[in-house]
Amino acid sequence: MTTKTKVMPTRQTVEATPMPRALQLLTIVTLVGFCFTLALGLFVAGTDIQQGEIQRIFYIHMPSFFGAFTAFGLTVVGGILYLWRKNEQWDRIAGAGVEVGLAFALINLVTGAIWARPIWNTWWTWDPRLTSAAIMALTYAAYLMLRAGIEDEARKRTFMSVYGIFAFTSVLVTLFIIRVVPETIHPVIVGASPQNAQGSFEATSGVVMALVPSLLLWLTLMPITLIWHRSRIEGRLEAVNRLKLQILSE
Repeated sequence: MTTKTKVMPTRQTVEATPMPRALQLLTIVTLVGFCFTLALGLFVAGTDIQQGEIQRIFYIHMPSFFGAFTAFGLTVVGGILYLWRKNEQWDRIAGAGVEVGLAFALINLVTGAIWARPIWNTWWTWDPRLTSAAIMALTYAAYLMLRAGIEDEARKRTFMSVYGIFAFTSVLVTLFIIRVVPETIHPVIVGASPQNAQGSFEATSGVVMALVPSLLLWLTLMPITLIWHRSRIEGRLEAVNRLKLQILSE
C-alpha cells in the first residue's frame, strides 16, 4: 500500500514569474502611444472654431468610452469561455475587463461633465446618453460588489460570467441611444445629427489626425495591456491565497 506524499508549496510556487516579453513590449508601445496621441490633441490639432479649447477634452472623452467598450467586450468573451472551458484564467480576464472598463467609463463620465459645464452651462443633465452611461457604470460597479460578496469560488465564477455577459446590453444601449432617441442633446460625432449638422469637427484643422490615433489606441492597446497586467496580478493573488489556506490547514 502506497501513501500519497503531500507536496507543500514553497515560496517558489508563488513567486512572480517574469513578465512576458510580449507584455513588456505592449506596455512600452502603449505608453509611447498614449503620450503621442495626447500631444497630438493638445498641441497639434487646431483650436475648435465653435467650442474653443474645451473641445480638446474629446481626445480623451470619446476614446475612453470605446476603450470601455473593448474591456467590457472582453468580459463577455472571458465569461463565455469560462462557462465553456471552466478555466480560471478566463474568469480572471473577465473580472479584469470589468475593472478596466469601469475605470474608462468613469473617465468618460468625468470628462463629459467637464466639457458640459462651459458648453451646456451645467455639469450634468439627465440626457438619455448621459443617463444610460451612468447606468452602465453602476451596472459594472454592482458586478464588482457582487463578486466580492460571494465566497464560494466556483459559484462566484459561474454567476459572474453570466452577469458579465448580460451586463453588456447596457453598453450597447449607451452606444446606440443617441441614434434612436431624438430628444437627446448629446452630439453625434460620427454622422450627421440635429445637434451637430456636420457630424464631425472637420472644420478645425488637425482634429481627425489627432482623434483617429487616439481612438485606435484606447480601443485596442490600452484595454488589452491593462487587462493583461490586471489578470496576472489576480493570478498571483489567488496563488498566495491558496498557499495561505494550505499552510493554515496543516
